[in-house]
Amino acid sequence: MNKKNLVIIGGIIVIVVILTWLVWPKKEAVHAVGSGSAEGVNKKTAQELYAQASLLRQNGEMLEAKKVYQEILAEYASFEKIEEVNNTLSDMNMKIIFSNTPVPQAVVHEVGSGDTLGKLAKKYNTTVDLIRRSNNLKGDTIHVGQKLRVWQGNFNVFVDKSQNVLMLKDGDEVLKVYRVSTGENNSTPAGKFKIASKLVDPVWFNRGVVVPPDSPQNVLGSRWLGFDMPGYGIHGTIEPETIGQQVTAGCVRMNNRDVEELYSLLPLGTEVVIVD
Repeated sequence: MNKKNLVIIGGIIVIVVILTWLVWPKKEAVHAVGSGSAEGVNKKTAQELYAQASLLRQNGEMLEAKKVYQEILAEYASFEKIEEVNNTLSDMNMKIIFSNTPVPQAVVHEVGSGDTLGKLAKKYNTTVDLIRRSNNLKGDTIHVGQKLRVWQGNFNVFVDKSQNVLMLKDGDEVLKVYRVSTGENNSTPAGKFKIASKLVDPVWFNRGVVVPPDSPQNVLGSRWLGFDMPGYGIHGTIEPETIGQQVTAGCVRMNNRDVEELYSLLPLGTEVVIVD
């Protein structure tokens, strides 16, 4: 082998060594951060996601903001602002439901001859209140050809007696968590129930005594959502300071503003699951 060939081979070896030295540390760094994948390098921190979600919300991009808040809840449970994220997400869920924002759970119904809000509520398993609020209707009058946004999701309720919380859900998704009171001495029944009756400003029948809705002694508050188990249900309160305690005679008690919100969303037949 002549001298010229040796020089060429030596040069190639030097180049290979240099290239190996340049590339190898970069691979190490990727492995350390991304566990063998470059994907980890680009993962946003909780604070970055929070800032992104806040900006989206300010710009009115509610559905996009909701996805980012959900990502924070799923990936960063120890984030210092996690409670604020949870509360903000709950508020956004309610705004989306009560607005005319297009979502998969809602359809646009064109009013036909003979349609009424009551008929539409029954057809789509929703409430007249929700149709009104979603479409900014002041009354019950609708017109042929009018297009209405109608919710047809699957609302259901989950009550955890040990935590004194009520979860409003759409299918498996938790939309909002409310503080409630449950029965003294574990008197709230556990099991699966359905909402069988709904009343505004209910009369309270207390051991044969009729207590009118405007009486300061009427413990039912402003709304009643009765179960298919007679005598039990979800209602408001005249004692908001007791919310979060086990103090009722067996019903689930909520702040009036909360039970009024729930009342406007839940149709008859809504499933309620109560656990110990």
